Amino acid sequence: MLRGAGHGSGDARRRALRSSRRRLPGWIWWLLGIFLLVGLMLFVLHHNQKEQFRPPVVDDGSEIEEVPREKVNFSEELLSSTSFGRQLADQMTLAKAYVILAKEHGNLQLAWELSSQIRNCQRLLSEGAVSGRAITKDEAHPIISRLARLIYKAQDSHYDISTTIVTLKNHVQALEERAKAAIVQSAEFGQLAAESFPKNLHCLTVKLTEEWLRNPKLRSRSEESRNSTRLVDNNLYHFCIFSDNVLATSVVVNSTVSNANHPQQLVFHVVTDRIHFGAMSTWFLINDFKGCTVEVRCIDEFSWLNSSSSPLVRQLSEVETQGYYYSAGSKNPEREIKFHNPKFVSLLNHLRFYIPQILPNLEKVVFLDDDVVVQKDLTQLFSIELHGNVIGAVETCLESFHRYHKYLNFSHPTISSKIDPHTCGWAFGMNIFDLIAWRKANTTSMYHYWQEQNSDLLLWRTGTLPAGLLTFYGLMEPLDRRWHVLGLGYDVDIDDRLIESAAVVHYNGNMKPWLKLAIRRYKYIWERMNSVEPEKGF
Repeated sequence: MLRGAGHGSGDARRRALRSSRRRLPGWIWWLLGIFLLVGLMLFVLHHNQKEQFRPPVVDDGSEIEEVPREKVNFSEELLSSTSFGRQLADQMTLAKAYVILAKEHGNLQLAWELSSQIRNCQRLLSEGAVSGRAITKDEAHPIISRLARLIYKAQDSHYDISTTIVTLKNHVQALEERAKAAIVQSAEFGQLAAESFPKNLHCLTVKLTEEWLRNPKLRSRSEESRNSTRLVDNNLYHFCIFSDNVLATSVVVNSTVSNANHPQQLVFHVVTDRIHFGAMSTWFLINDFKGCTVEVRCIDEFSWLNSSSSPLVRQLSEVETQGYYYSAGSKNPEREIKFHNPKFVSLLNHLRFYIPQILPNLEKVVFLDDDVVVQKDLTQLFSIELHGNVIGAVETCLESFHRYHKYLNFSHPTISSKIDPHTCGWAFGMNIFDLIAWRKANTTSMYHYWQEQNSDLLLWRTGTLPAGLLTFYGLMEPLDRRWHVLGLGYDVDIDDRLIESAAVVHYNGNMKPWLKLAIRRYKYIWERMNSVEPEKGF
């Protein structure tokens, strides 16, 4: 009885519990659902943010690959009419003009404000050029606006366009005058440097002269060598050099004998002036150049070279000629400075037109300038057939400006009636002369004729090359270009292969190899043939 009662009461409790569960309010279920949905959304959002900001994982062997930003061509940017860089540049140019105007009118405050904005403009343009990016509107607009206001302010101060044009025109003219003066001054300094004689070479000359005066044995040996039969032997190879530069002449002789197959068969005829005669003689007496013969003579020995026989000597004695070349105060600024160089009218420089008189017993001779270096055996020159011509030379008319009209005044009837302006020019510096043909054609008298015709410097300005082009007109035999390569005294872009193949390289121009202003690229060719260190003497 009791057990049945107990069992009945337990069932009643279970039914009461199930009924109570069914009676939970509906709003609670809605609230639970909302909480679950919000929690799920927060979880998803948090997960996405972690994925977005997670740092990249890089493998040990890999590199981070950056996408290069495309750079702009800033020059094209400044040329583009739609770019902000172009607007800034134009505004800056106009502002600079108004700075000048403001300063001239005493408005220093406006000039300072304009200059400040110009600096800002330059800084922005510089940053754009360095970074290689286009200038944006946000960057350019503040500066353009401030510059525009200042320019309007300048215009409001009666700096109108006509005033601006006149002022700028005056400034342009002043700058042109300053530029011309600077060019003339630069040419004068360059010519002065080219004409200067380095201190170490001057000291060498002084020491050699002192030795010549102190040592009578040297003078005796010099006199004895004058009687050598080798000096007039046409079976030997004869070279002539006219120079007052001891070391340069030494390099020419040394390079020639060093490249000769039989240096003992070479004879050099050196002519110098009275000042350098002792030094030149001493040098070639105390140094042996592989057994070759070197004769040194003084130009004063040539008594036949006087004003009655030579138009050049006569012209040099005239006051006007002396003033043109030797007096700085009388120079005409309209003429090129280089043509006032006294070396152009040096008698030593013009002795090349008197070789048959200097060497009356010889039949063939090779003339060498003192600014050349020999790299091949030159004895082969003596076997070249000149076909009855007087001189063998390398032509220089690979370009049109090296033809006769470059050197001579063809507006003068004396020139235009006798000479073809398109004739190919050629070079002095390494030439073979047939002295028999020279004497037969009486070529020296032709040189005298042209010198007299040019007494007023109307046919050519100065120098030996124009005179040579006229003197040997129709008497020149072209040589292979490899015999003589020019330009090492002014041209920095000569092909190395051409230099290596050249028999003679020529330092024509102002940048001589013994000067500090020599072109470094070519200087070693000369230095390796320099047989003495100038600082140590001899």
